[in-house]
Amino acid sequence: MGVNFVLKATGLCKAYGALRVTTDVSLCLSPGEALGIIGPNGAGKTTLLNLLTGTVRADRGRVFFKGTDITSVNPRKRCRMGITRSFQVPQPFAGMTVFENTLVAATYGQGLTEAKAREHAADALQRTGLWKKATVRAGEIGLLDRKRLELARSIATAPKLLLLDEIAGGLTEAECRELIELILAIKSEDVSIVWIEHVLHALLSVVDRVMLLDLGRKVAEGDPHAILRSPEVAAVYLGLELDAAHG
Repeated sequence: MGVNFVLKATGLCKAYGALRVTTDVSLCLSPGEALGIIGPNGAGKTTLLNLLTGTVRADRGRVFFKGTDITSVNPRKRCRMGITRSFQVPQPFAGMTVFENTLVAATYGQGLTEAKAREHAADALQRTGLWKKATVRAGEIGLLDRKRLELARSIATAPKLLLLDEIAGGLTEAECRELIELILAIKSEDVSIVWIEHVLHALLSVVDRVMLLDLGRKVAEGDPHAILRSPEVAAVYLGLELDAAHG
């Protein structure tokens, strides 16, 4: 495997009993490249992120990060190496302030001194528009700000690979545009991104490629607009027969 890829996963398989969640999924990412992942509910998208972060161990397959096999590396070490993620359902430390939540991420994710961690946490809150709410308890902020906090905590770890799980869901159009600008700014720093999203116009504004998953398998991958116009997408989302979609 060439070390020019930030991320390379080969043949990832995960099953729970008879239920196969991912089957032989492979992907790769170059520095600063963004991959969008789409698919219906139950397609295995979030499980794939869990396999990449190490919170779920694959039954088969391997994961490489910057040329190093990290298949057996635990989530904390993967985070310290530069892999971080947001969660579809934000779950901050409700009793801690917004700043304290971000400070924990900076400390845990990078192993910084307190002074340096505070700098990174403050920068992440400035970039996500949360600085004015830094002293508010995380349990008191609304859903949209919780999503911003998810992104701030990710940024605070100084990632080289950022995994986003439906971060745009529930945002207004204006908030979505701000989010897109922020993610593009992160991407411009040679941060690679894997983004699961149902808000397709947001996804298309950022990603270089799109992968379509269905029932745990990769169905198609390529140019975002071409994939969305493909018969495979019609077959997955609309229930059309693939042969008929070609006709």
